[in-house]
This record gives sequence, structure tokens and C-alpha cells, in this order.
Amino acid sequence: MPEDVKAYTRSQLALRNGQDRDEIWVAYLGVIYDVTRSRLWQRGNHYEHWAGQDLTRELDEDSPHLATVFDKFPVIGTLKT
Repeated sequence: MPEDVKAYTRSQLALRNGQDRDEIWVAYLGVIYDVTRSRLWQRGNHYEHWAGQDLTRELDEDSPHLATVFDKFPVIGTLKT
């Protein structure tokens, strides 16, 4: 990941839920990904998973995907803890 990526708060991430703004972002393991161009996220959700959130727990506990599912999406920044 590039060193100059910006860190975002959970509140800033929440605004990128596909409803409040055009961007659709999700976080996983502290990294924020832009899933806006994914047809599976066009309404701000993918099955029971909602954009604008940290999905780490949800995906680790209840997802058929591997972490590599995010490799095809641009990294926007990191999630402030």
C-alpha cells in the first residue's frame, strides 16, 4: 500500500454508503476499498453486507470470500482506530 494514503474515520467511511454520496466504500482489516464500480455493490449493499462500514468481522465470520476478493478494488485509504 502506498505510504501517502489518507486515514479516514468511521464517520467519514459511513458517508460512502452509496446513499449519501456517490462513492461506495468498505473497509476490511483496516484498509478502505472503493467498490463503486462493482455491479454487486450498486445499491450500497451486497447480500446482507452494507457499504460504508468496516466489514472485517462480518466477512471473517460469515462470508464465502477470501480476503483476496478486495485485490481488484482500488485502495482509498486506511481506517482510523
